[in-house]
Amino acid sequence: MSAIPGTEYLSGALDVISQSLTIPVLVLLLIITIISVIALGGFISEYTSRKKIGVGKIRDLIFKINTASSVDNLIDVISSSEIPKSQKKVLTEIAKSKDLDSNSRETLARKLVEHEEEKIDKNLRNTDIITRVGPTLGLMGTLIPLGPGLAALGTGDINTLADSLTIAFDTTVVGIGSGALCYFISKIRRGWYDQYLSDLDALSDAVLFYMNKQ
Repeated sequence: MSAIPGTEYLSGALDVISQSLTIPVLVLLLIITIISVIALGGFISEYTSRKKIGVGKIRDLIFKINTASSVDNLIDVISSSEIPKSQKKVLTEIAKSKDLDSNSRETLARKLVEHEEEKIDKNLRNTDIITRVGPTLGLMGTLIPLGPGLAALGTGDINTLADSLTIAFDTTVVGIGSGALCYFISKIRRGWYDQYLSDLDALSDAVLFYMNKQ
């Protein structure tokens, strides 16, 4: 059966496009590997310096906030607590909003908490992207060299086939490995940050309740 006219031109164009992606895919995989290693270092550093605040400490702090004798005492309670500095900053700004009415104060508190959420999303963005893109680039790096490798096999060129298979296996390992590492980092960090935001919501509500009854 004769080939469909024009098929060889379309196939040739696709082959050129596919092979032209080899270098960009390899470069991106190298960049992803570097970012993954940096993310792992940041993860280890964050783990070692992270303050573990249990629900008991949050409960005690809420009681102290509720029984503060004045706004200045409230700020002192927040400053002397064991919560992270970023949470102290948010709660202190809410406590200093005594000149605002209750609606404006709640708006300010919501905006400050949303800003913390945005910072968290930014921290997770790189690893989340690599989790999805890494295996895809690894698969592309696997499939792209197989074309020339199979063609070389047809002509008996074992060396070219071996080189193509080496690239294919290396890119698969790097892509999947980077994706798995970043998935692990994102999963653990997201648990930390969910707890952080949960504590911040509870504490900001306690400060708002105190300020609104003044």
